[in-house]
Amino acid sequence: MIATMIHFESHFPLKNTRTHEVCGASAHVFAFALAGQLCSENGRTALWVREAWHGHQINPVGFSSYLDPKHLLIAQAPSHIDVLASTEQALRSGHVALVIAQITQPIGLTEGRRLQLAAQAGNATGLCILPEGMGNNAAQTRWHCAPVFDESNAAEDSTLQSWKLIKNKSGTLSAWTVKWNAQTRRISVVSPPIQR
Repeated sequence: MIATMIHFESHFPLKNTRTHEVCGASAHVFAFALAGQLCSENGRTALWVREAWHGHQINPVGFSSYLDPKHLLIAQAPSHIDVLASTEQALRSGHVALVIAQITQPIGLTEGRRLQLAAQAGNATGLCILPEGMGNNAAQTRWHCAPVFDESNAAEDSTLQSWKLIKNKSGTLSAWTVKWNAQTRRISVVSPPIQR
């Protein structure tokens, strides 16, 4: 258990000055957990950039257990290209700890490299939320996140998540069952259940 926890902590929070990717049903949970952990550590702000056509809105009350709403700015861009341009500019600015880009179309290798260079220049972390199967070769890591449905545990905890590292430029791949601790604003690794 201790080795797994140390191993997880070497991967999350994500490496700064790089851009990463996340997909899956719990991709938003991953993004809010990352924003909560990074912004509570340094008091800086996160920026969430998405296309304006999205019918759903991000509700500050819904993510307040992860992140104080005053630390999240939400920008709506008219198109996919504008999301990428805004993300690059924000990463390069040096004024935010994290830029989350909600992507709906593939990112080319050139655009992916530009995001990496911008994250390095601005000493920030980039995270692209994207549909499954739409990754970019320039991304430092790619995660797949999904809720863990366990009826025996539902009464105790409904926040269990399965986070899988499915691409890693600097190491091995792995998977963890995690949960969010709202009091400490940290992710905790949970031991797998014992089969009886």
